[in-house]
Amino acid sequence: MIGLAEIAGPIACIGLAVLLLARTRRNRIAGLCYAGVGTVLLAVSLAPSSAAEVGVAVAGVIVLGPLLAWLFRREPWLVAFATLAFVPFRIGFLGHSLLVPLYAVALGAAGLLLWQLVDGDERTRELGIVSWPLALYLVWIGLSASWSVDVHTAAIDLLAFYIPFTILAVSIARLPWERSRVRILYAELAAMALVFTLVGFYQYETKTIFQNAKLHQSNIFEALFRVNSVFFDPSIYGRFLVVALIATAVLIVRGALSRRTGLAALAFIAVVWLGLLVSFSQSSFAALLVAVFALSAVVWRWKSLFALAALLLVAAGIAVTQPKVMHALRRHTTSGLNHATSGRATLIAVGIKIARAHPSHGVGLGGFEHAYSKREGKKPRQSASHNTPVTVAAEEGGPGLLIFFWLVGALLLAAYRRINHRTYGPLALAVGLALLAIFVHSLAYNDFFEDPTTWVLIGLVGLVSPVRVPARAARPVETADEPVPAMIAR
Repeated sequence: MIGLAEIAGPIACIGLAVLLLARTRRNRIAGLCYAGVGTVLLAVSLAPSSAAEVGVAVAGVIVLGPLLAWLFRREPWLVAFATLAFVPFRIGFLGHSLLVPLYAVALGAAGLLLWQLVDGDERTRELGIVSWPLALYLVWIGLSASWSVDVHTAAIDLLAFYIPFTILAVSIARLPWERSRVRILYAELAAMALVFTLVGFYQYETKTIFQNAKLHQSNIFEALFRVNSVFFDPSIYGRFLVVALIATAVLIVRGALSRRTGLAALAFIAVVWLGLLVSFSQSSFAALLVAVFALSAVVWRWKSLFALAALLLVAAGIAVTQPKVMHALRRHTTSGLNHATSGRATLIAVGIKIARAHPSHGVGLGGFEHAYSKREGKKPRQSASHNTPVTVAAEEGGPGLLIFFWLVGALLLAAYRRINHRTYGPLALAVGLALLAIFVHSLAYNDFFEDPTTWVLIGLVGLVSPVRVPARAARPVETADEPVPAMIAR
């Protein structure tokens, strides 16, 4: 039923764009409903392998959706808490390993959003300046599903990532500001990072790997033993720890902590940094380095150059004192750039060739692997180029790449505008630095949009930028005596 997916993709993404941009409740309700119809059609187009999966999906929509919507209405911040809690967890569904618990959260969040809109909620443009680039990007990738060289993968990408995560981002941006809830969210992040780090230590000590048999085989023949904790890949594990480290660093710099709390935060950073070390994720360390330098530039201005020099000296010292690291660096240096980047250089090079061959519209969402196989005569080791801009250029062409950079720039700008705000400043700084780190990480690992952490941060950008575009004024209703003034929503 590929033809159904080609129709459903644009319907769902245009509906999401209307939800993001519309300035009347009626249009926003229509956009949300269109997105729901497109989502159902996409699910049908994937042809579930068993009746049990269909039953679970239907039961989730009928029973779990309204129940979660009611629960989220009573305590709205549960949307953010539950989203963060389920970031690492994947379950086999529709023949793929998917973030099924997060889809349940998104379903409840969509139900709550519909409930609020029907109940008279007039808030619009929750994501501020991010609304337009995100809406245009969603429309473009939705349309690209119709010309994708791999429509099945495009349908999975839309259904598993873009549609539910957009709903989550909008829902988080709509949360009522409560400092206590923000503190709980950070505490949850820190606790998860600490637990995942301890799991990583256990793996490193026992030489045990969970979920990823390919990583286990790789560790047998490599000089370095990489851990993945509860995540599938060490780089995703490293990316999560980087976000926790950034939030804690901002808390130390801007949080006015007591001496005891400050020492505890420093101890946390030391432990989690060691957890990051045993992941041996080059992309994660690069992301952390860029974020720390950006933080020092915000706090110390030109003096940040000294901090950068100190970081480089520390990194060099660690490399010199760790024989395994030195051995790996020497081997990588002698075996060439492609070996040093675990095959990423070839993937990126071929991705650039694909982008050049299809500059106007790309090969369509999810089409990178198919286009690579057709061009090179063999399947790539990974399904994407391990570089988000290159993947976007190859799949979405020049227009998609321009919108993508617009989106990233808008996110960073929206966060930067609020870093000195008395109330939102610390959170805005942490969110902006975390988004910068994820973008840098995506230059070597891809998965910018596929990581739910990115969408949590997008929602938090909207939360710290509470400037709402007013809803359109209703048409005045005139009587025989005098006109009734239009009511303009806040």
